[in-house]
Amino acid sequence: MKRQRGVALISVLLVLSLALLLVGGLLRSHRLLLHSSAQQLQQVQLRQLGLAGEDWARVVLESSGITPSGPVDLSQGWARLGPAMEMDGAALHIGIEDLSGRLNLNGLLAQGQIDQVSLGRWTRLLASLDLPPLSLPQVGPIQELSQLRLLPGIDGPTLQRLEPWVALLPKDARMNINTAPQRVLMTLDGMEAGAAQALVNQRRHAPYPSVQAFTNDPLLSGVGFSSHGLGVGSRWFRITVSVIHADSRLRLASDIERDSVSGRWTVRQRRFLPFSPSELP
Repeated sequence: MKRQRGVALISVLLVLSLALLLVGGLLRSHRLLLHSSAQQLQQVQLRQLGLAGEDWARVVLESSGITPSGPVDLSQGWARLGPAMEMDGAALHIGIEDLSGRLNLNGLLAQGQIDQVSLGRWTRLLASLDLPPLSLPQVGPIQELSQLRLLPGIDGPTLQRLEPWVALLPKDARMNINTAPQRVLMTLDGMEAGAAQALVNQRRHAPYPSVQAFTNDPLLSGVGFSSHGLGVGSRWFRITVSVIHADSRLRLASDIERDSVSGRWTVRQRRFLPFSPSELP
């Protein structure tokens, strides 16, 4: 009898242990599921905040007085955004960049006769970045910068160094001399670093109304560069929204275009990018 009771007790204990193990496993799975769901919900919230920031930036662009024939410069509202804004407990850092202030590579990638002026600017950009000469094959216009990795001679580090200075716009897009940074201005034939920086400093309070006003600037006296492919306007911009909420971060980059006829703004490309600690605003 005692032996039977002992066996029964052991059986009960074994069943209980098994039940506890099963319950423990279910609880762990439930906790993991809840954690995963919370992370997914947080990512959805971050994306929604990023898109809200994009919409806000588009309104800023629409109200900046940009016209099809008028100049685009850094004195306008789109280029003078304030510090981070708060939204639903998150910090949003929003920036707008004129992509026409970069060197347009589609002008070189397009098939047909090579634009020698643009080719010279490309060569000088490579030299300023301490990159070796690189010939771009005429594969036709591309839409995404990462596609350059498919071209011979362009690896990851090279693309990373080029990225801040180049864009992929329609072939006939002109370089905006009112927004091009010093390094891009230095791609103009004969442009030295000192003159480029002086132009950048001057246009902050006196943007150029025309390319002719730029070429006639006394600061450029004796600099014999071609005005081919230069302009003072733009239809292409990049909105960058960095969202920080507690320990979670998200960065959205949206390339938008203003239709030259209707004036309507449309998104050409939208990318959610990694946000490294070094990129914290």
